[in-house]
Amino acid sequence: MQDLFEKQDPQDSSKKPTGPLADRVRPQNLNQIVGQKHILGEDKILYKAIKSDQLFSMIFWGPPGVGKTTLARVIANETQSSFYSLSAVAAGVKEVRKVLEQARINLNRLQKRSILFIDEIHRFNKAQQDVLLHEVEDGTIILIGATTENPSFEVNSPLLSRCRVFQIFQLEADEIREIIDNALSSDQTLNKLQIDFSDSSIELLIRMSSGDARVALSALELAVSMGGKSDGNEVKITNEILQQAFQSRSLYYDKNADYHYDVISAFIKSVRGSDPDAALHWLARMIDAGEKPEFIARRMIILASEDIGNADPQAIVVATSGFTAVTYIGMPEAKLVLAQVATYLASAPKSNASYLAIQRALEDVKTHKQLAVPLHLRNAPTPLMKTAGYGEDYKYPHNFENNFTNQEYLPKELADRIYYHPSNNGYEKQVNEYLIHLWQKRRNKNAGEK
Repeated sequence: MQDLFEKQDPQDSSKKPTGPLADRVRPQNLNQIVGQKHILGEDKILYKAIKSDQLFSMIFWGPPGVGKTTLARVIANETQSSFYSLSAVAAGVKEVRKVLEQARINLNRLQKRSILFIDEIHRFNKAQQDVLLHEVEDGTIILIGATTENPSFEVNSPLLSRCRVFQIFQLEADEIREIIDNALSSDQTLNKLQIDFSDSSIELLIRMSSGDARVALSALELAVSMGGKSDGNEVKITNEILQQAFQSRSLYYDKNADYHYDVISAFIKSVRGSDPDAALHWLARMIDAGEKPEFIARRMIILASEDIGNADPQAIVVATSGFTAVTYIGMPEAKLVLAQVATYLASAPKSNASYLAIQRALEDVKTHKQLAVPLHLRNAPTPLMKTAGYGEDYKYPHNFENNFTNQEYLPKELADRIYYHPSNNGYEKQVNEYLIHLWQKRRNKNAGEK
């Protein structure tokens, strides 16, 4: 029975003649790694740690296909360390303890360091993560964890404090192109073929890979097999062939992961920034990935109050009606409603005045606990309360001209507070002018009642 963990000989840097293309052309040393210069530049801490053989436990955080596993293997190769690989999906405490015991033997008997790579480490529960603490702390094992999730939320604090987190970014288009070019020239199978990319198909391959090297190489390998001719080594790859190779490949989008929040964040910020075209792009990304339309609609209701407010009071009406419509009709027609609401909100005048106002008021409430309600504002349903002065001297605004009278409504300790500062955008400009008029009357202690 095959072990759930794999030991790799770091001395074996030969590329496999068989297996998937992504595995056959996997980099074996730092010079072969493409991208991630923010951590692998010669002046960066990780590069220096590898080259000086001064390793520490670390966690690689980033989307799929950007080289987290590859980088872990390269670190083992460069430092001549024993390499053990576990998947948190399949392994448990038993498998972890088995690797730790072997690492202890390697260190004490062979004076050799061991690296334990745990893919999808966020899937380990607290007990499984806690098993690693002692050996990581005393240096028995160098832990390298890989995760697509934010480690701040998914990795226990004690383990996280013993590791350095390095963010691995999505690859750029020119980096994907370099990886493809390297594969075409170095792979023992591909370099024997005459591969012709027509109709700018290589640009389509790069674009549809969305920064995922594994996706790019897998699609390339499949396209080569589809575009080959039986009469020789000539291969012609067209846009049509690539479309078939990718088929209905969805964009990387996990509704429970960080990318989910990144895309909705980009959507909200585009609407807030009054860019309906960008808002439609991010909306399309979410729709294409199968995001729940109710989730998007709820976020737009929040935005209508937070970022538009009284600059366009109709915005929250449109957003709320949009949510109701989405709930009624469902997908795919709900995308029309979402698009209408998104473009309306993006095109509306913006104001966060009411959002800032409630924040200021909450700060005062937290600072000034239990301030007494002024007596004239209290309700007096009983004779005893009336005798105590409840409701006394209250002035009913509708009994006065323009439905306004000079009267204090705040606790006396906060009598001069102004929380709401309307903007000069949209309808809120009229609100601002009206309130300035009223505030001037209210603050004018010498003015008589009109």
